Amino acid sequence: MTSTAIRKKLMTYIADADDKKVKGLYMLVEDEIISSEKFKLSGEHLKIVEQEREKHVKGKSKSYNWNEAKQIIRSKRKS
Repeated sequence: MTSTAIRKKLMTYIADADDKKVKGLYMLVEDEIISSEKFKLSGEHLKIVEQEREKHVKGKSKSYNWNEAKQIIRSKRKS
């Protein structure tokens, strides 16, 4: 069964299901729904990320490995 067919069946089921079942289904996916809503970049922020990525790819910006980044962050927290 395709994802599209599954979505259609689920939408039909949810539209007709009693409240208890709808709430139960929601509880199954609630964490995923909430986490996907929390972090979304605006178009302007995406543009900035892409510009910074281009600088990185062209070697025009300083890059740090994970340990260097942690050290920088920790040193800023102490201030």
